[in-house]
Amino acid sequence: MIIVTGATGALNGATVEHLLKRIPPHRIGVSVRDAARAAHLADRGVRVREGSYDDFAALRHSFADAEQVLLVSSSDLAADVVTQHRTAIDAAVDAGAQRILYTSAHGSGFTTPYPPLAIHAATEQHLAASGVGWTALRNGFYGDPHQLLGAWRQTGTIAMPADGPFSWIDRRDAAQAAAAILTSDAPLDGPIDLTLPQPVTLADFAAAASELTGRRIDRVVVDDDTWVADQIASGVAEAVARFTLSMFEATRTGHFAGSDPTLSRLLGREPRGIVDQLRTRPTEMP
Repeated sequence: MIIVTGATGALNGATVEHLLKRIPPHRIGVSVRDAARAAHLADRGVRVREGSYDDFAALRHSFADAEQVLLVSSSDLAADVVTQHRTAIDAAVDAGAQRILYTSAHGSGFTTPYPPLAIHAATEQHLAASGVGWTALRNGFYGDPHQLLGAWRQTGTIAMPADGPFSWIDRRDAAQAAAAILTSDAPLDGPIDLTLPQPVTLADFAAAASELTGRRIDRVVVDDDTWVADQIASGVAEAVARFTLSMFEATRTGHFAGSDPTLSRLLGREPRGIVDQLRTRPTEMP
């Protein structure tokens, strides 16, 4: 049995859909905070149990009979996320899981200007000490690219701080790759990078947006302090603005410049590029 956490969320919800195309539903279980939100999976024969990263006993029950457990990184901004991840890992080990997979991030490490990467690194460290097989899915950045780029359709510009190369992958591809790894006869061990074949920059996004719309979209570099001030003036909390700025700072140091062919190999095709992702409207994203 494969148990998937966060299965009512966008990423692992899509992963479960891909698993259902590959293996029978009785071999899939989900651990969710609210079972009612997973009724559509229960109706299709998936085992649904409730579990929270703050409740070891509930997780232990939801992970029962698992050969593999896929843990999604916590999105609880008010929590001690590393402790939550350790609790989930320990519960999976205690339940007898032979392999734990975790949705990490490309560039994970303790010495980077982007804070979440240290959280992922600490989680990977605990996985490595868990005593069971483990795989860290180091996904490139993903999500709705329109949120990354701001109001470019209205303004004709992508006005953001200076950036550097990074991978922005399609969440649907990340989900498909996770399902492929979970159902493979040859497990992948340790951290694996899931990136575009070539990294991109915001200038590349501007070119892609221009190609898509048939009108010129310019990349405008905004001074860091000016950008933060503009964000605050628009109602964004300063802490949130500076957190987002740290992502741009990390890209321009070259921290995310690396690429790897693993995602392409798992998909059996090239990953969706940024033109394809911009073409997908937010309401179409899983």
